[in-house]
Amino acid sequence: MTQSDLTITGVKAYATSFPLPPGGNVRLGIGRAVKKDAVVVKITTAGGIVGWGESHHARAPSTIAKLVETTLAMLVMGEDAADVQGVWRKIYGKQLASHGLGAGTAMAMSGIDMALWDIRGKAVGWPLYKLLGGKSRPVKAYAGGISLGFQEPAALIDEARVHLAAGYRAIKLRLGDNPRDDLARVHAVRNALGDDITILTDANTGYGVADARRVMPGLDEAGVAWLEEPFPAHDYRSYREAKSFGRVPLAAGENHYTRFEFSRLIEEGMVTILQPDLSKTGGVSEVMKIAAMASAHKLPVHPHTSMTGLNMAASIHLLAAIDDAGYFEGDVSKNNLFRDVMVNEPYRVDMQGCVLPLEGPGLGLTVDEEFLLAHPVIEGPSYV
Repeated sequence: MTQSDLTITGVKAYATSFPLPPGGNVRLGIGRAVKKDAVVVKITTAGGIVGWGESHHARAPSTIAKLVETTLAMLVMGEDAADVQGVWRKIYGKQLASHGLGAGTAMAMSGIDMALWDIRGKAVGWPLYKLLGGKSRPVKAYAGGISLGFQEPAALIDEARVHLAAGYRAIKLRLGDNPRDDLARVHAVRNALGDDITILTDANTGYGVADARRVMPGLDEAGVAWLEEPFPAHDYRSYREAKSFGRVPLAAGENHYTRFEFSRLIEEGMVTILQPDLSKTGGVSEVMKIAAMASAHKLPVHPHTSMTGLNMAASIHLLAAIDDAGYFEGDVSKNNLFRDVMVNEPYRVDMQGCVLPLEGPGLGLTVDEEFLLAHPVIEGPSYV
């Protein structure tokens, strides 16, 4: 294969959705989920290699897909697909650094970057984890995704037991309803399942400072391992204030974009659980840089999982290749066609609660393009 064979000749973005069945959706701090959205990026080279990536939908999937196929496609067409750092720098310099769409550009370029890494792996026949300097090793997983929401405690315990029976040894509970009911659910799950299970919590930005002050001592009592996104990502003042409310570590990162925002999180020290999303913060390339910064501070990286099996597989590859690798967020949401139908199986949890990276070249996945054509975008909000 020559260098010219890796010239980028095509960029396509599929904005895709499917509705969630009535009664089968989950209520969280940001509302009730009514559909699932994704943006799937396809990059083609002159030599016929096709790479796939996922851009987070930003709850505006048509907008992200349009940005990929217009401005960003014009910047990357004709570039060398193997030059992932060069392509990243070009998009950064021409679009993200000045007068661009900010977080929208970071999400759009994430899918491009992931697809380029998929191409690199396919070009040399290596799985992504090996390209990144890692090895196949077990990665701890927790039961997360859009699940374990605001049920009654008995129903929540029943759902948690299903995930434990599947092998998970850690689960993430949703907060942000109200402090009283949030703590009641956490303590009910702890009392029912015992101390051997790791409980994580996520408020989905649903708290104010007063809520966090009420909740965090109770989370300490229940032995919760982290409190994720009690506040919006930009609310640094509240994170600084809340750090003193309890021992439970604060987690954030799924709504922080590029290493430049993560540098502030790390340097100010208010958040010690870092959760970059490979489909949001700038792609595989950028999360590797974030992980290197985190390693210098002995901070673990626990990637946030996006909607499709592409992001899930890529996240496991990355965790197998970095220092201080944290949890993989296993998606245990019901009826996720992006995980179960659009691609082949992205991961499997063993009875020790661990996953392994796929062994095929690149991400190790095949994408059903007919599925994407059969599931066009559904406009409107993802949560109501």
